[in-house]
Amino acid sequence: MNLIDSYKRWKKIILSLKKVNRRFELLESNIENIVNEFHNDQKTNQNYKAFLRSKEYQIYSQNGEDGLLLYIFSEIGTTNRKAIEFGIGDGKQCNLANLIINFGWQTLMIDGNANGVSKAKKYYKDHPNCSDSKVIILNEFITKENINALFTNNGFNGEIDLLSIDIDGNDYWIWQAIHSVNPRVVVIEYNASLGIDKSVSVEYDKSFYRYDKHKSGWYHGASLVALQKLGLEKGYNLIGCDSNGVNAFFIRNDIQLNKLTSVSPQEVYYTEKKRSQTHTQKEQFDIVKHLPFSEI
Repeated sequence: MNLIDSYKRWKKIILSLKKVNRRFELLESNIENIVNEFHNDQKTNQNYKAFLRSKEYQIYSQNGEDGLLLYIFSEIGTTNRKAIEFGIGDGKQCNLANLIINFGWQTLMIDGNANGVSKAKKYYKDHPNCSDSKVIILNEFITKENINALFTNNGFNGEIDLLSIDIDGNDYWIWQAIHSVNPRVVVIEYNASLGIDKSVSVEYDKSFYRYDKHKSGWYHGASLVALQKLGLEKGYNLIGCDSNGVNAFFIRNDIQLNKLTSVSPQEVYYTEKKRSQTHTQKEQFDIVKHLPFSEI
């Protein structure tokens, strides 16, 4: 075996070990949250933020969204088990994957990257419960001008159980433009780098790509305060965020919350976990503050 072949072999082994280690990290995190969930359920005056955090776990989601979504729907129930998510990447790590594969939800999934969509179609085709009629996957770059037509042209109108928005760009403006569906639950990515007090969004640009705007990739989306204001305008209550500081969860205000509750952004805000390992929130904002923002 020559040096190059030996290097390739050891590289494969190292990559395999990293994947195994990541699985153990997720397993450890999930077990910890299950224990915390039991503990918090025994407490009569538990902290709500910690209570929600105890519901997090990962199966296919990027953060703890799988556990949070299952908990939310255990509290408010489901109607038609229809859902939409855009910004799915290759579909293997997204908010709908668990609901599709393990619970048979009917879904529309959209992403602007053709290669990612191709991989997603192959991935779901390999699962026996994921027929074309149950899982529609589109390669489309989403704008506020085309979003409603994309939904209606693919059979999604009126009430659905879940809408998940994660496009790292025009998230605020896209949610504002949506009127063809009436989701009971909305999950939308907020930009924790913008802080807890500012009510701002990036300016709308129909061809928005965050790395073209700034090499950090931190100029995107909207602050949690801005999204909460939009939620109230559209008839939704903010009920929490995931502990990695990525997603905000909203429930339509005609739905009984049970153990969930409407909260302020200040009560449930988290800084973005990965970015905060190298920069404080203020430092993150200072890097992009010279770019144009819309006050909400």
